[in-house]
Amino acid sequence: MIRLERNSRDVGRRGCAEMTAKAIDRRIAIDISERSADWRAVLRRRRAICNSAARAALAAAPFGWMAGSAGLELCIVLGDDPLLRRLNRQWRGQDRPTNVLSFAAQDPARISAVAPPQRGARRSGALLPLGDVVLAFGTIAGEAAAQGKTLADHLSHLVVHGVLHLLGLDHEDAAAAARMEALEIEVLAGIGVANPYLAVVLPRQARHG
Repeated sequence: MIRLERNSRDVGRRGCAEMTAKAIDRRIAIDISERSADWRAVLRRRRAICNSAARAALAAAPFGWMAGSAGLELCIVLGDDPLLRRLNRQWRGQDRPTNVLSFAAQDPARISAVAPPQRGARRSGALLPLGDVVLAFGTIAGEAAAQGKTLADHLSHLVVHGVLHLLGLDHEDAAAAARMEALEIEVLAGIGVANPYLAVVLPRQARHG
């Protein structure tokens, strides 16, 4: 898991009720692009799962983050290992697939790797583009099986993780990783997904891409 654009914003822990209330107040557009038939073959509720997890993560954004915007938009790409391997090689110099990559909208050149370029400048009141979260079916399905999780729960976790990257969270040091993991656990609890870090202790590379 990795975020490909830096942002200095941090998000503190908050109650699930507060996060849910904030989500209701936002105008959110989530585009889900299915680039792999494997997701359709094995996970009927994949789109609903992605939508629910993304909205829950967006609800964790700090007050004031949406200044100047009437709402938020992002894209979730349900891809496969070859796609993630190609993106991982292109943007990180690592010739292997990974479970999830986040492309922050603050760097349009990187967003264009998986999404069409934005059409014109953002108008006042227009949706604020956050970026793209790209997921690899093979890697994610393999991790879920190895960790004794359902594919649905693991997908929820990685969507939350990816969206939090778009909101500025990272895990480049132990303190930042602990903050991000705590928020992931809280967000996931709000949508009925158990603490993903209790199921199995993973090597650091496997956990964070």
